[in-house]
Amino acid sequence: MADFLDINKTSPEDLRAIIDTAQAMKIARQGAKRGTFDAEQPLSDHMVALIFEKPSTRTRVSFDVGVRQMGGQTMTLSGAELQLGHGETIADTARVLSRYVDLIMIRTFDESVLLELSEYAEVPVINGLTDRTHPCQIMADVMTYEEHRGPIAGKKVVWSGDGNNVCASFLHAAGRFGFDFTFTGPHQFDPEDAFVGEARRAGSKVTIERDPVKAVEDADLIVTDTWVSMHDSQSTKERRHNTLRPYQVNDALMAHAKPDALFMHCLPAHREDEVTSSVMDGPNSVIWDEAENRLHAQKAIMRWCLGV
Repeated sequence: MADFLDINKTSPEDLRAIIDTAQAMKIARQGAKRGTFDAEQPLSDHMVALIFEKPSTRTRVSFDVGVRQMGGQTMTLSGAELQLGHGETIADTARVLSRYVDLIMIRTFDESVLLELSEYAEVPVINGLTDRTHPCQIMADVMTYEEHRGPIAGKKVVWSGDGNNVCASFLHAAGRFGFDFTFTGPHQFDPEDAFVGEARRAGSKVTIERDPVKAVEDADLIVTDTWVSMHDSQSTKERRHNTLRPYQVNDALMAHAKPDALFMHCLPAHREDEVTSSVMDGPNSVIWDEAENRLHAQKAIMRWCLGV
C-alpha cells in the first residue's frame, strides 16, 4: 500500500501505470449504463473516508462515485465534524481512523495537515487538494491530453494567470512526464521557485514569459484557473482582477497557439474573467472530458494505493 501525496513523490513508472489503468477502466465502462458498478469490484469490502475541510463539487462527487463503482463504501466527513487539530491532534485522528477505514482522502488547507495525517495513518492517504498542490487534478489532465493528442512527453504546456496549487502540480508533472512548461503571468503570481527548480532538475524546460502572446506560441496545451478564492475579500478580488486581466485566455490569445492546441480549466470557472465563454465552449476546449476524467484517474489512484 502507498500514499498518493504529490506527483513528485510518485515514480514516473507508477504514474504511467496509474494513467494506463485509468484509461483501461474508462474504456471498459464505455457503453455501460451510467451509474452501474464496474465488472471488477476491486474495492469490495473496503471503506474509504473522504475528509473535506474545504468545500468541493468535483472532488467529492468523483471520489464518492468512484468508490461505489468499484464496490466499496464511503464515509464523508466535513472539517466541522472532525475539527482536525482542534482538541484531538491530527496524529491521534489518523491513528483512530486507521482502525475503521481502509483508505483516507483529504481535501484541506494547510499542507502540514496532509503530511501529519499521512505520517501517523496506518492506511493509505490521498491528497485531494491542499493550498500548495492538487495532484489528482493533474493526473486527470494528463489523461485527458493523451486521450486527444497522444503522449504528452515533449509537448509544450502553457499556464496563464496565477501560479497557484494546480500550477504547482503541473510543474511536478512536467518533470515526471517529460513535457515543457511555460508560465505567463504577473511576477507577484509566479509559482514557487522550488517547484520551478525541481522541474528543471528533472529535465523539463521551464520558461517564465511575461508576454502572454509570446508565451503561447507553439503551445500544445493552454491551461488557466480562477483568479480568486471564495475566501478573498472584495477589495482583494478587484485588485487581482485588475492585475491578471492581460492574461485572460480568449480567442485572440488562442489564435497565437498551435491550431490544434487544447484548452483546459479544472473548474469551477468564472466565465469572462480568466477565460471567455467562447474558449470554454469552443472546439479546442476539453474541459468536460477533463472533469469526467477526475473520476477515472482517481479510481486508478485508489487502486494503486491499495494494491488491488
